[in-house]
Formats: sequence, structure tokens, C-alpha cells
Amino acid sequence: MNKDDQDIEIIDAFENTMTVFHKTPHNYNNQEKKKETNKKKISLVKKKKNANRVSVFKGEVEPNRILQVSFILLPIVCLVYVISLHSNSLINERISIFSLVLIGILSVCFIIGLIKFFKTKQKISSIILKTSFAGVYVLTFVASGFLLYGSDSTIRDYIIDKAMMTSKHQYLAFWLFDDNTISESLTQLKQATKVELDGSDRIEFEDITYNPAIYANKYEEDILKKDNENDLYKIIKISGKTIGADHKYRGYLVAVYDPSRVKIATSTGAGTYEGSYGEILSIIAKKNKAKIAMNAGGFYDPFWNSNGGIPHGVVIKDGVVQSEFRRGISTGGMVAFTNDNKLILKRMTAEEALAMGVRDAVDWGPFLIVNGKNQFANVNYYSWATSRTAIGQRKDGIVLLLVIDGGNQPGSFGASYADVAKIMENYGAVNAANMDGGTSTALVEDNKYVNTPWNGQQRTIRSLPNAWIVK
Repeated sequence: MNKDDQDIEIIDAFENTMTVFHKTPHNYNNQEKKKETNKKKISLVKKKKNANRVSVFKGEVEPNRILQVSFILLPIVCLVYVISLHSNSLINERISIFSLVLIGILSVCFIIGLIKFFKTKQKISSIILKTSFAGVYVLTFVASGFLLYGSDSTIRDYIIDKAMMTSKHQYLAFWLFDDNTISESLTQLKQATKVELDGSDRIEFEDITYNPAIYANKYEEDILKKDNENDLYKIIKISGKTIGADHKYRGYLVAVYDPSRVKIATSTGAGTYEGSYGEILSIIAKKNKAKIAMNAGGFYDPFWNSNGGIPHGVVIKDGVVQSEFRRGISTGGMVAFTNDNKLILKRMTAEEALAMGVRDAVDWGPFLIVNGKNQFANVNYYSWATSRTAIGQRKDGIVLLLVIDGGNQPGSFGASYADVAKIMENYGAVNAANMDGGTSTALVEDNKYVNTPWNGQQRTIRSLPNAWIVK
């Protein structure tokens, strides 16, 4: 046997000795005991896990799990049901009924889980902490409901205003609110829209003295100071801050010295049939050879494509009824010029308007000033502002066409109805009415845009069904 073989035998003998040592009864029993203990611990853990799981055969659920699931789902389903009561587009009737049934089931499960929860031994600090988190969670959904559907919700007005002033995202308003809510919201605050719907008396024109030696105020100077005696109109830059806030706005006021030159022009494709279409303001102005053009009434937009084809309410042009679709706004009414060139504001039918000698008219609103009375004079707080359009007439017959840029565009946040009414009042309007605003707000001089039509975050020119023109 050589030396290497001897070394191998010694090593083997040592390993056999160690094996025998580990297999002594004492050490072997300790290892087996440890294994048994570990098995018992694993078994207990598995039993606890199984107790927390749903048993398919017995139908048993852990009380805490019942409470957790019902508590998480109940506010969500309740909010879905509340939305379904106010929306005609997002949630249909089947989902609404299913939500109501689910609310009943979850309520029962919640009560059962709550009873069992308080029967278990819980630390006071743990109960307080869990209750606090639960309260915050529930209040979030309750607050969401009140903010969206409260009787006087600024958030609701903000959502509707921002959605409806765009051409692509009006569906957001219809998802959350019904037609009546949207219409009421777009006519401003309820207390501020209690206008005189019986209409305005006809204005008795007074003689005009241009370039007098003394002006009553800055506004009179802006209107009556003419650079050229034969000027048909004058464009005045407007700027200010919204009532009740520090938001700046800018715009343009056109003083038209001859009211007989103010007329309604319509889009070539406007009508009340499928396939009707509007035209951008510069095209309407060019086709009618107008010196000045400003957007007028609103339009029906069933598919939210803003093609401006179907005008809301009665439209009269040169004493002829052009269209007679449903009224699109709950306040306001006919905004019309008579054959003697006087602006009247009155809620009436097309037949009544023609009988009163109306030559040009659209149906929109709300009325801002009626018989010299500012309908928004009591509004001294901020309400939503956007791009605005308005038309009015002074007691001397001068017609006022007003556009205010908005949509939170650079340099001009927009104006509220109260702001526009105040501007018209300052410049001497005795009758004035709001026209379609938002992206529709536009003013053209010699076929070129004077203001900045705005949609969301960019300049956008919208197709319109009709416009006020000066020619």
C-alpha cells in the first residue's frame, strides 16, 4: 500500500467516525424533536390561513372581510347611482337599477360585518385609527356628490362651462349632467337670471351729438368721439377685471352709429335637417360683403362635432323666418331688431315677432339689461368666466356689439354675465342680451378676425349658424 492509499483510508475512517457521532441517540432525538416542532408551527399557520379564506362548501366568510369589501364598494356604487340619476349618457337604466340593488345587498353586508367587528376584541387606538380612515374615505365620495349635484355647485358650473366651450369634449358635461341641468348652469346663477321675460319697451331714440365740448364720462367719450364724421362704426378696446376676483379680461366693443345697417346673416348650409352645416364667421362676412361681423345665436350639436348647422330657436332674416328649432336656453328669448331699427328683447313666437314688425332676430340669452335695468346688478361675487358675446342698444339708437376673449387664454381669463352686463351698462345700453359664447365668440372686420377665438388651450375658429353683420 502506498502513501496515498493510506491517506485515503485515514480520511474515510474520520468521516465514518463523524457520521457515527451525529447518529448518537442523544443528538438524533434533538433533531427529530425540532422537526416535529416545525411541523406543528407550519400546521397552525396553515389552519389560520384557511380560516381567513372563503369556504366554497360551507359558504363562510371572515367577518372582517365582509366589512372591508362592503365598506369599500358601498360609497362607489352609491356615487354611480347618484350619477345615473343626473346623467342621460354615461349610465343607462339597467346599470342604474343594478346599482340600486347592489346598494341594498352591500348595506346588509356592511351592517352584519359592523356588528361582528364590534364584537371582536379591538384596542381603542386601533378602532379610532380605522374609524378615522373610514370617515375620510366616505367623506371623499359624499363631497364628490355634493360638489357635482349640490343646489349651488361652483364645481358643476365650472365643469359644464369648460366642457361646453370646447368643440371636442362637450360629452364630459352630458356624461355627468342632464340637459336641464346643463341649460340652467349655462344661464348663470339662479338668483341672477330672474330677468324680465315680458320684454323691453321700444326705445324712443334721442338726438345724437357727436364730438361734444364736454363728455359725461370716459365711456361717452369713447362712443361719441368720432375721428371722421362719416364713420359707420368705431372699435373700442375693452379691458378690466372680473367682478369678485382678480382675473383680467380683454375684448372689443363696436359702436355702430346706424342701427339700420345691423342685420342677421345665416350660413349657406344652416337648417333643421340632418346634414345642415355652419360656416366660419369670416366666410359669412365675405359672402354678405359685411364690414363687421359678430357671432349671434347658439346651435344644436347632437354629436358634439361643432358643425354649427342647426340653430337654436327662431331665426328671422329680412322679415322671413329662416328656421324654428327648439329654444336652447331657459332664460332669455327673442333678440330682435324691428323695422324701425329698435332692439327689443321679448319671449315670443315667430308669428308674434313678425306681427310686431321684427325684421331680424335670433333666440338666445339671458337678457342682460332690460329697459335700462341691469339684471345682474346684485351680483358682487365671482362666478365662472369664459369668452362672451353680447349685443345692445343705447337710447340714441347706437348699437353695441361686444366680444370678450376668454377660456383662460394668455392675457384674458374671460368674463361672467355680470361683467358683460356692467360693460354694457357703462356704455349706455338700455337693452342688451348675451349671445352664444365660448369658442363661438368671434369678431371680424373686413374678413379678418379682430379677437382671438379660443378652445381649451389653443386658438380655434368655430363654424356658426348665423351672425350679426354691419354692411
